[in-house]
Amino acid sequence: MTTEQTVHPADQVPPGPQLFALGLQHVLVMYAGAIAVPLIIGGAIGLPKEEIAFLISADLFVTGIVSIIQSMGFWRFGARIPVMMGVTFASVPPMILFANDPNLGLPGIYGAVIGAGIVVLLIAPFISRMIRFFPPVVTGTVISVTGLALMPIGINWAAGGQPMVTRVVDGVRSRVPNPEYGSLEFLGLSILVLLIILAVTRFGRGFVSNIAVLIGLAGGFAITLFLGRVEFEGVAEASWFAVITPFHFGFPIFNIGAIFSMSIVMVIVMVETAGMLLAVGEMVDRPMDEKRMADGLRVDGLGSIIGGIFNTFPYVSYSQNVGLVGVTGVKSRWVCVMAGAIMIMLGLVPKLAVIAASIPIYVLGGAGIVMFGMVCATGIRILSKVDYAERGNLFIVGVSVVLGMIPVLSPTFYSHAPAFLAPITHSGIVMSAISAFMLNLYFSHLGGRKPGLPKTLNPLAETVAAGE
Repeated sequence: MTTEQTVHPADQVPPGPQLFALGLQHVLVMYAGAIAVPLIIGGAIGLPKEEIAFLISADLFVTGIVSIIQSMGFWRFGARIPVMMGVTFASVPPMILFANDPNLGLPGIYGAVIGAGIVVLLIAPFISRMIRFFPPVVTGTVISVTGLALMPIGINWAAGGQPMVTRVVDGVRSRVPNPEYGSLEFLGLSILVLLIILAVTRFGRGFVSNIAVLIGLAGGFAITLFLGRVEFEGVAEASWFAVITPFHFGFPIFNIGAIFSMSIVMVIVMVETAGMLLAVGEMVDRPMDEKRMADGLRVDGLGSIIGGIFNTFPYVSYSQNVGLVGVTGVKSRWVCVMAGAIMIMLGLVPKLAVIAASIPIYVLGGAGIVMFGMVCATGIRILSKVDYAERGNLFIVGVSVVLGMIPVLSPTFYSHAPAFLAPITHSGIVMSAISAFMLNLYFSHLGGRKPGLPKTLNPLAETVAAGE
């Protein structure tokens, strides 16, 4: 037996050039999402352009650090599977409220983020023990809804942005239709990127097939560059190196109410992280047990503490990178360690960050359609292993999918709900997770029905191991 055969696929280290290319692929597919929250927060509170740029650099820097911790692992931190971490969108509504509070502002945000991170570190072991309540009918449903909830992002990318944009006329801000949304040029280039990815996947061999998404993005970028559609504005002005200084916006303000609100959001984020870790664990043949899940969930807390210190926000595993693992079939966690190193470099070298940000969003759209679709397909594959003769499983899937799609299909459905519930009601992933979890308890655990604890704490892992 060779040494390569004795090393678990998740622990194998690809050769240097392949490792860099595969890592860069992870960076490119998450880059737009990674910088979105700093742009949203900075714009919402009216920060000047240079401060928003600092927020972006800080986010990239911490994203790299936290992704390395999650994938490589040290002591009791890190699931040691290929996972990329990034700022969670679930934290945006409360953070905007904190930022616009004159008694809190950005220091109040960072105090809440650090405080919530400490709470996560304390409760991670307890959350990990709940894995027994996440059988395939629950995980498959949540992962399927995750893919469905992400699809509008990929669709909007392909169409060139958002269908509605903000216009300011005579000092009055209003939302108007985006005249360029769905431009045939945007759609054509997105489809071209999609076709390149499909062609490389079909006809490529070995390593070439594994970097199909990267080749598609590179091809789309080259074509848009040739057409003169790439804007390098800001590259010349950006510096080659800039240090991310802690507490750039002042020492954190630790407000109990803000910490409590952010802690609620982080519990929701932990549920999302648990689902993503379960999905990736199955993809790379390293199913989650209690210890590994707790180690992975602790990174949410540690990442938030680091984020609060270095002027950024709470962190969660990124779903689009889960889709990339499914597309490429590359199981090595060291690929995400390399991606984390690249993210750190982008954070420290603003000029490189500006160049990466120059990739047109509609080029990303072609890749987004593939990746987000693969997340949904992964959930469907898991659901195919479910025994629907078992009482309640159809109800769990049906009800949870509908509840999970409400925020996507009808964003104003919960407009009269209390504002503090927004992080829950505005997330289809969280709604489906809560629904599937509660319904599984109702049908499978209450009233004397308490299935025994499987060895891996994840019944799906035993199904896969049995080759069913």
